[in-house]
Amino acid sequence: MTPQLRQAIQLLQFSNIEVATFVERELERNPLLERDEASDAPIGERAAPDQIGLRADAPADVASAARAETLPTEAASPLDSVHAEEYDAGGAADGGPAMGSFDGRGGNQSFTGGDRGIDDVAGESPPLRDHLGEQLRLGFSDPVDRMIGAYLIALLCPAGRLTADPAAIAHAMALRVERVEAVRQIMMRFDPPGLFARDLKECLAAQLAEKDRLDPAMATLLDNLELLARRDSRALMKLCDVDAADLADMIAEIKALDPKPGASYDEEPVRAIVPDLLMRAAAAESWVIELNPDTMPKVLVNEGFFARVSPKANKADRIFLAEYLASANWLVRSLQQRAQTILKVAAEIMRLQDGFMRQGVAYLRPLILRDIATAVEMHESTVSRVTSNKYIATPRGIFELKYFFTTSIAAVDGGEGHSSESVRHRIRQLIEAEATTVILSDDQLVVLLRKEGVDIARRTVAKYREAMHIPNSVGRRRVKTVPA
Repeated sequence: MTPQLRQAIQLLQFSNIEVATFVERELERNPLLERDEASDAPIGERAAPDQIGLRADAPADVASAARAETLPTEAASPLDSVHAEEYDAGGAADGGPAMGSFDGRGGNQSFTGGDRGIDDVAGESPPLRDHLGEQLRLGFSDPVDRMIGAYLIALLCPAGRLTADPAAIAHAMALRVERVEAVRQIMMRFDPPGLFARDLKECLAAQLAEKDRLDPAMATLLDNLELLARRDSRALMKLCDVDAADLADMIAEIKALDPKPGASYDEEPVRAIVPDLLMRAAAAESWVIELNPDTMPKVLVNEGFFARVSPKANKADRIFLAEYLASANWLVRSLQQRAQTILKVAAEIMRLQDGFMRQGVAYLRPLILRDIATAVEMHESTVSRVTSNKYIATPRGIFELKYFFTTSIAAVDGGEGHSSESVRHRIRQLIEAEATTVILSDDQLVVLLRKEGVDIARRTVAKYREAMHIPNSVGRRRVKTVPA
């Protein structure tokens, strides 16, 4: 395998952001490469980006377009190039907040979207230890107490707990345990409260004390967290000497606390996914898929510079320039081939999953790599590389291309199978709709699903339920019987 072929395969696996980083390095290294200035123009002034159209009423045409060696021309494509340049950058397809109710993982049922607001931009916060250091300087004037506090900050675990024994800390610092404990008790009230606790009970108690809610009944509840975990409400009401309504309020307060205040503070802000592909509805119940023009790098080969310099160069320089010219031409061709390959694969995937786009996750079809590889006449490994780390922005939200590949579950009547993702979605719907007095067991779920035509085993239902972090019927019954 040549270095060029290895890099071509690597480019295929890269997301658009990774490709852009790779191209930036090549632009710095190769004097015969230059950025296509047209790609820096506003979207409305650019040439039409690489795109492909899908028509729901002509699947054969779509399949042939997906298998074509070159992208469809403007005349042959069922696209309107004017509409293709009206994509709303910064809207829902760019990762902005979408309007309407949500369906599936990350999508919404309406085909409308709102613009991103300033609230979506996460502000940077200082690291936890810097934040605590500021409070330490303000909270203690004695240099010894500050030294103890700095040592305790250094010993914090990622969750915000102090796992070291206070006696061992005091021994290491040649101080009395009482002084170390006095400093630790004060620092447990630092922001965020609950840090420097030695266990969960102490962490929660510090947060409740900060809210002035650590009364005797709440202290008793914290002393019996194992009963709370078992949802033994009768025993807790007796021990805390409260009624069901008061116990429900106390449990709600406990649930509102942070058991790991250090972990949540140092979390990095959630980064918006930048889609590699954009999909939108077009006229005549069709779809348009295009590569995201804002992340797709565009480069040109400066052949004029080569033509001017090469005749005047010596032999060694001509060899140098010829190598870089070949490298530049290879990169441009590889980027074009990558774009065509991604569009072919994405178009075929979305053609087969048209029902999902129009009606939701319940209509997701079972799909495997071989189905797409056969349709677009590529190897399965190529399809796998194309769909890895690639995201598509659709009217239902942003999805990884891998999301649309699901295993098949047989139908009761022997017809077309059901997607495992749609079956998981249906299991969740059935559980969410169950009444407080009628909790469905896994066997009952199997019966209901088979009535709907899904031939599924009980162990498969249990596996899907556990994967969605849904408790079994016993656990759900305990949750629903806890006073609200």
